[in-house]
Amino acid sequence: MLMPKLSLEKKRQMIQEIQEFFLKERGEEIGEFAAEICFEFIKERLGPIFYNEGIRDAREVAEQRMQMLEEDLYALEKRLAD
Repeated sequence: MLMPKLSLEKKRQMIQEIQEFFLKERGEEIGEFAAEICFEFIKERLGPIFYNEGIRDAREVAEQRMQMLEEDLYALEKRLAD
């Protein structure tokens, strides 16, 4: 499965968010290395679940729009005179 590539800046920002979460929610100060391990776990184990859910949502929207387009095209067809 193709996972979106993150820029180094975005990765650093996410690691910082993890550090802030631990401090705010658990009162624990974790270092950058520990936060990066947490980030990698989330990315590898949980990321695909969220990614696949997003793909399913996008597929559903695309199918709905294709159905609407098909209905619009049928409405534009010329009727043959009897």
